[in-house]
Amino acid sequence: MRSDASSAARSRSRVTTLTLYVLLGAASLPFLYPTLWMFFSSFKPANEIFLQPPTLLPKEWTLDGFAQVFTAQPFLRQYGNSMYIAVVVTVASILLSAMAGYAFARIRFPLRNAAFTLMLAAMMVPTEVTIIPIFTAVKAMGLTNTHWPLIILPIFGPTAVVSVFIFRQHFLSFPKEYEEAARLDGVTRAGVFFRIALPLATPAIAAVGIMAFLRSFNMYFEALIFLRTPENFTLGLAITRYQDHYGEQMWNTQLGAASLTVVPILVVFLIAQKQFVQGLAQTGLKG
Repeated sequence: MRSDASSAARSRSRVTTLTLYVLLGAASLPFLYPTLWMFFSSFKPANEIFLQPPTLLPKEWTLDGFAQVFTAQPFLRQYGNSMYIAVVVTVASILLSAMAGYAFARIRFPLRNAAFTLMLAAMMVPTEVTIIPIFTAVKAMGLTNTHWPLIILPIFGPTAVVSVFIFRQHFLSFPKEYEEAARLDGVTRAGVFFRIALPLATPAIAAVGIMAFLRSFNMYFEALIFLRTPENFTLGLAITRYQDHYGEQMWNTQLGAASLTVVPILVVFLIAQKQFVQGLAQTGLKG
């Protein structure tokens, strides 16, 4: 009797789980369809992309769009530009934001709360408001048409405030006993941070790493302002520059380039998605 009840409970659980997956799959279609359309449209001839009614699969498959991705512009170099900028920004953002977050959470210094509040206020200032004085300063230093502004601004700009906030919230829940035991063993404050606190901050590192990588890899506005030559373009800017000899957009080529651009983002998120969710979940635990 008990076995029959247990079997029935397991059956109901499977049905509930299956129903949930079906509902989630149906709910994801409006978000998934544009990505699928982008991918399959990159295999279409240019005159087939805007057919009415629109079609998902190509009637005539062609690789011309992907071939022109690499011949119309130095796409591989631009891909490399975006990758190395994103990696540098991600690593630097994690390290500096973790240090700042640890200081705000664990070290008492004058005006600590006022400084943190002032830093949070920086998130309210749009990038478009400050871009003119920043451009003037960058031009005066002779750094236009270089990648330095695209590296420095995300690391020290308003977007870094969110990273500092995530690390601060994580380190607020860091057990004091670990610090006290390490200090009794003669470990310095820097040693506690690098040898104990930072290795235990994996969820926060994953959350900040993914956000920093996505923000930097998809950067467009700053690249549009500071970069001039195709060899220095990043992918966000390069995709918009696929035009034929008459100035018309090469839509299948743009979609092909956009499809290739999505690959690193998917890889990074799939690798660290579990830690990313944990890091965001822990952000509001303490204040």
